Amino acid sequence: MYPNLLKKRQVRAVNQVWVADITYIRIRASFVYLAAILDLYSRKVVGWAISKRIDSELCLTALQMAVKRRSARGCIHHSDRGVQYASAVYVALLRRNGLEISMSRKGNPYDNAFMESFYKTLKYEEVHLWNYETFEDVIERLPFFLEAVYNRKRLHSSIGYLPPTEFEASVLKLKPADRPVLYL
Repeated sequence: MYPNLLKKRQVRAVNQVWVADITYIRIRASFVYLAAILDLYSRKVVGWAISKRIDSELCLTALQMAVKRRSARGCIHHSDRGVQYASAVYVALLRRNGLEISMSRKGNPYDNAFMESFYKTLKYEEVHLWNYETFEDVIERLPFFLEAVYNRKRLHSSIGYLPPTEFEASVLKLKPADRPVLYL
């Protein structure tokens, strides 16, 4: 597997570290799966995908969205050791786009606590409130929450009580030495 590159690291810019994970969303008769990628510095969702299947294709779709939206050569991509993230096709896409591969220690959810926190927020502020019943409910509502609410309106204490999109715009105006630093 791959080492954890996040230990004792300082994050000073967007596209320096992305974190990725999968969660489930319970619907009436089964589950739907969400793979998401967050920019660790700004907490912005940069890629996501929804599927009825928890497979490599789900994660690949989220990663393809992220690399299409952002130029992130040299960015660390951190995930757990799930088979989806360790698959040959996923690793090849990471390498083709110049992303460094980082993975959590075996059986240690704290190594990807930022994603766990994001999914807790997603479930409390969206999923449990709307009580999705069908796959179509998830497809119809969840993208709106991710893009319009979470990225553009939801305030985050860790980034100065700004939404991720606004935080990114504000730090781009600062000299690199004046930008806030996130210590891991």
